[in-house]
Amino acid sequence: MPDLDTSARSTASYDWSATTLGDAARWPLPLRLASDLLLNSPLPTLLVWGQETVLVFNEAYGALAGPGYGRVPGGSVPPVLPPPLAAAGANDALNRAWRGEAQVVQDAALAFRHPGETHEHRFDLRLSPVRDDSGAVRGVLLALAPPTAAPVQEDAGDASLRILVVEDNIDSQYLVCEMLKAFGHEADGVAHPDDALALLASRSYDVLFSDVSLPGMSGVELAQRAVADKPALRVIFASGYGDTLLRHLTFPYLSLQKPYELNQLQDALAKVARQAAA
Repeated sequence: MPDLDTSARSTASYDWSATTLGDAARWPLPLRLASDLLLNSPLPTLLVWGQETVLVFNEAYGALAGPGYGRVPGGSVPPVLPPPLAAAGANDALNRAWRGEAQVVQDAALAFRHPGETHEHRFDLRLSPVRDDSGAVRGVLLALAPPTAAPVQEDAGDASLRILVVEDNIDSQYLVCEMLKAFGHEADGVAHPDDALALLASRSYDVLFSDVSLPGMSGVELAQRAVADKPALRVIFASGYGDTLLRHLTFPYLSLQKPYELNQLQDALAKVARQAAA
């Protein structure tokens, strides 16, 4: 566990005005209480608030997760679910917590990408529903506690792929590329479709991983032009608007709905690797 400032922390310790949550003085009481608890906790802790999946986290989690996961104290919707939420979702614990049931996921393996290396840690995930005065669950508090179970061996990763990431949100692009590298793949990132087409013309890629909404042309049009030039190229779309724009496409593709979980991205890449091997 990294050394942290021992000063007391609360919502008043930070300026929230530029975040999705806005001025803390206008927050509902359950959000403020839960945030005060996590910000002053020595354990790495997350708060998932509302159906928009707004994320708040403390300094202990920020130090553990590394620079790719945003700045303390959060207060925004993440483009990709952080590893603790992905692990809790895979075990159905997150859904149960949203239904009002406190949950514990024992000995979860979490991988965090830092510059130049990946750090793997094991934690017990402790999920607590956060209710409003009517009893409705408004959020989920997730604390990362020392594990109580012995670690188990995990399978080796999938075959390496060469992936071009097209995402105009620079922070999201960096995070996705770093995660792909952590999975053992090669990844380049660009923000504009024109830059993507230039790279596709000059380099060899196995996968085009593109946001659907891009400046200049859509990710759909980009993929159509790319596949026309290189029919063997595999395409994975990331979209916050569903698959409506993809239904007319005549080439094979995979689609992930934002915010997607890490295991969903890994499953999509594993499927592409199997197709490439075949």
